[in-house]
Amino acid sequence: MVFKLVVLAAFVAVAKAGVPFGYSAPVAHVAAPVAYAAPIPRTIIAEPSAPAHYDFGYAVNDPLTGDSKSQHEIRRGDVVQGSYSLVDPDGTKRTVNYAADPHNGFNAVVHKEPLAVAPIAPVARIAAPVHAYAAPALHHASYY
Repeated sequence: MVFKLVVLAAFVAVAKAGVPFGYSAPVAHVAAPVAYAAPIPRTIIAEPSAPAHYDFGYAVNDPLTGDSKSQHEIRRGDVVQGSYSLVDPDGTKRTVNYAADPHNGFNAVVHKEPLAVAPIAPVARIAAPVHAYAAPALHHASYY
């Protein structure tokens, strides 16, 4: 226990001295303080803000997969109006007309109508017949 205290005291002495044993460090010269420059004030540039104004739309009609959908949206400031439609798996076309504004909030009206043509169902592939083959006989050979 005494040994641990002696070692601890030696480490503390070295840490306070700042130099290792048997080493005489050259005298350090302290440089003159550096002149401090005041920070440059930031100027905040306000960008002009205009109300949002856009028209957006897309449509997909893939006869191979039966994927058919579309959307169109118009925004003028805080007023949004639009609609989208898609073919549901039950063969009906769902059309949703929606509108949103600060006074009425979001409102949507859904219409469903049957399609004249039944949707194309994915074609199931018939797997090739599986032939049963006998497994090769295992030969136990000694390779020692």
